[in-house]
Amino acid sequence: MLQSCYQQQFIEAGCDEAGRGCYAGPVFAAAVILPKNFTHPLLNDSKQVKESNRYELRNIIQQEALAYAVASVDNEEIDNINILKASFKAMHLALDQLTLSPEMLLIDGNRFVSYKKLPHHCMVKGDGRFASIAAASILAKTYRDDYMKTIHDEYPMYDWANNKGYGTLSHRTAIEQNGICKYHRKSFNILPQQLTIFSK
Repeated sequence: MLQSCYQQQFIEAGCDEAGRGCYAGPVFAAAVILPKNFTHPLLNDSKQVKESNRYELRNIIQQEALAYAVASVDNEEIDNINILKASFKAMHLALDQLTLSPEMLLIDGNRFVSYKKLPHHCMVKGDGRFASIAAASILAKTYRDDYMKTIHDEYPMYDWANNKGYGTLSHRTAIEQNGICKYHRKSFNILPQQLTIFSK
């Protein structure tokens, strides 16, 4: 059972990212401020929720949240600054867009770069513990999945509509056969040495 909030005194925003371990595409992050008493029986860490329920939850979260925002950092910037810094930047960009100013942040994971001197609490597996972080994980995951589906049509051989850029067998096989494209993260060293970048 998720906790509806960490504390009652301050306005808190939950933050989470999606796509940190992917071979291709941006990293997405979301920030969500929920009502203090918000609960939903389906809400959980996005990885524990089936796809159809994630989209149902997205609609509910967007209707019920006091504020929410989603942001992304693309693969080129990931290569320039590294995936950890890109994840933090995406969270900061999402926080920048909130229409209600939070007074405390709940961050999924064990590290974070402070945002505007706001107090923050890093929560290991927080997306399975706190409703606002779980809600952020749902938004980040669904928005990122939608993005990967749109670029699938440009490079269908990588099967992004299904693997969403993760290093599945089909994705790795496609890289071996075709090389990498402009959406791949070159800093992840996923390209076999004998292959070159696929350009069209």
